[in-house]
Amino acid sequence: MDVQTSSPWRLCVAPMMDWTDPHCRYFHRLLAPHARLYTEMVTAAALVRGARQRLLAHNPEERPIALQLGGADPVELAAAARFGAEAGYDEINLNVGCPSDRVQSGRFGACLMREPELVADCVRAMREAVPVPVTVKCRIGVDDQDDDADLFAFAARMLDAGVRVLVVHARKAWLQGLSPKQNREVPPLNYPRVYRLKQEFPGLTVVVNGGIDGLPAVEEHLRHVDGVMLGRLAYHDPFALARIDAALFGGEPPLREAVLQRMRLYIEAARTHGVRLASITRHVLGLYHGEPGGKAFRRVLSERVQATDAGWEAIEAALLQVAACGRRAAA
Repeated sequence: MDVQTSSPWRLCVAPMMDWTDPHCRYFHRLLAPHARLYTEMVTAAALVRGARQRLLAHNPEERPIALQLGGADPVELAAAARFGAEAGYDEINLNVGCPSDRVQSGRFGACLMREPELVADCVRAMREAVPVPVTVKCRIGVDDQDDDADLFAFAARMLDAGVRVLVVHARKAWLQGLSPKQNREVPPLNYPRVYRLKQEFPGLTVVVNGGIDGLPAVEEHLRHVDGVMLGRLAYHDPFALARIDAALFGGEPPLREAVLQRMRLYIEAARTHGVRLASITRHVLGLYHGEPGGKAFRRVLSERVQATDAGWEAIEAALLQVAACGRRAAA
């Protein structure tokens, strides 16, 4: 098995719509200094025709960071990729895995797995436009595509187009009849198919995504593939990301309170630009998940940030509740 133990894609945090915004990514970077972070999906059309500066906004501290694009027009995708590379992104990732109706109506996302030649054309155009890696995130199949051969044929076309990194959500997508949420839960996970993909294409960097729930699962996957991409685990239990980063790359996880203290200048700067505290702290609510005081931290922070003028003092109040719960637990 040719698994790249030093792959830059060894640990990744998935692109998640409405979640992995710049505030979330800044927080995740403090927790996991080695993880590769991804933006929410941005449509190529929006970048070419829309508010480019807002859509590409990120902090230098977030790097290495990938811009995920959605689209099916090679010319448009090439232009959008170029804008992303010029803005400082380290990778351009093409979404060929999202099953939502809105995405399908735009002829991109998971429905493109049925059009591998078009995806290959898109990838070639993007690669010619940028000096950074162009990668693809896909499913193991869609609808009646439920065989190794379907995924392998798609991967072969990507390799021919110059793709060297394929991120594979280990569930098939049903394009009709299931919501995006159901498509993350209902079709069964099939990790062995992703492992066999790596065996079939040993020179391809294969990153597995979907349902990964902790360090033991990460370590098992890394026996078979080059990297793991964490989604909901990293968001709902963000300190798990810190533990996994430390286990894979060495060192100790940071203290939770120290992470928040390191965010203070970022938060105060954002507040001076009119950003509401709730827009930042919504990503932090799970930091003490499973710990004494975790529910109190979430409750106090959720309540305090509702005020339009809420600032750092709201986080301090939540931390005081954690400390009080810790003292009671130790008594």
